[in-house]
Amino acid sequence: MTPPTLPIFEFILKNYKNFNARATRDALIAYIRHIESGGRMFWALAGAMSSAQLGITLAPAIRAGLIHGFSVTGANLEESLFRLVAHASYKDFPDYRYFTKEDDTKILEDRMRRVTDTSIPEDEAFRAVEKYLVPMWKHASTAGERRFWHEYFYDLIQRIDPSLHEGDPDACWLLAAAKHKLPIVVPGYEDSTFGNIFASHVKFGECNASIVKSGIEYMAAFYDQYRELSAGAGVGFFQIGGGIAGDFPICVVPSIKYDLEEPVKPWAYFCQISDSTTSYGSYSGATPNEKITWDKLTKETPMFVIESDATIVAPLLLSALLEYKQHPEAAIALLSKLS
Repeated sequence: MTPPTLPIFEFILKNYKNFNARATRDALIAYIRHIESGGRMFWALAGAMSSAQLGITLAPAIRAGLIHGFSVTGANLEESLFRLVAHASYKDFPDYRYFTKEDDTKILEDRMRRVTDTSIPEDEAFRAVEKYLVPMWKHASTAGERRFWHEYFYDLIQRIDPSLHEGDPDACWLLAAAKHKLPIVVPGYEDSTFGNIFASHVKFGECNASIVKSGIEYMAAFYDQYRELSAGAGVGFFQIGGGIAGDFPICVVPSIKYDLEEPVKPWAYFCQISDSTTSYGSYSGATPNEKITWDKLTKETPMFVIESDATIVAPLLLSALLEYKQHPEAAIALLSKLS
C-alpha cells in the first residue's frame, strides 16, 4: 500500500522557516494541536473573501469538521450565494491597476460591480437573488416572524434548485455552513448590498425592520453559543482582516466576564491574517497582545499574526489542514519529524 502523501503540509513544514512564512507554519501547527486536543475553531471573515472564492477550500474545511462557527460581514455572506448562482456571469479584470475612470464607468454601464480584479453581475446576482429574498421578507413582515440576518440566507441557499447553480456547490462555504447548521454572527449586516435593499423596502413600507434581529440580539445569542463552542478544550479564533467581523465576536469573552459577571473560558488560540500593518488606533493592525489588555486573550494564548494576503495564505493553510484531516496519523508523524 502506498503511504499517503501530504504535499502542501510537508512543503509548509520544510520551507516556511522565518518571517511571515514562519508565522504561517507555527499557526498551522498550533491549529492542528488545538483540534487534536478536541478543541474547536471559530473563523472571522472580513474583506471580500467570498468574491475571491475562498469557499474552494473553506467549504471542504467545514465539511471536514475543521471550522465550527463564523463571524462574517454581510458582504461575505451574500457574495457566497452570488458565486453559487451567478458564477458564469462574473467577469475578471486582471489589468485593473491600469484602469482609467472611463474604464470603470464602462464597467458600471455594463451593470457590473468591480471588486478589485473581479466583478459581481448586477442582474444575474443582485436582482436574481432579490426576487427570492424580498418575498421572504414580506412574508415574515405579514406573519410577524423575526430571524437573524443569516437565517434568511441559510433558508434561501438550501431552497434554491440545484439546476440554478452556476458555481460549484462543493465550493460554496455558505451552503456547507447552512447544511452543518454552524452558528454565525453577521455584525453590521446593514453595511451590505442586501442590507441597503432591505432598508429600501422598509422605507417603502413593504417590510418591517423588526423582522431582522439586531446586532445586540446577535451578541445575546452568541453568549450561549460561545459557551457551547468553548466546552472541553476550548475554541480558537481565526481572523481574516479586521474591523467589525473580528472585533464583535472576540468581545464575547470580556462581555461574559464583566457584563454578565459569569465565569468564562478565554479564547484558546488566536491567528490573524491581515495586510494591515500596525498603525495608530487601527483595529485591523492591532497586535494580539493589545487584546490581552481588553481581556480577550491571555498571555498563555497561542497567538499568531501573518502579515500577508489572505487570498494566498488561507488556501495554503486550509489545504494543509485538509491533508492532515485526511491522513492524521501520517501528518502527526511528519510533524514529529520536521517540527
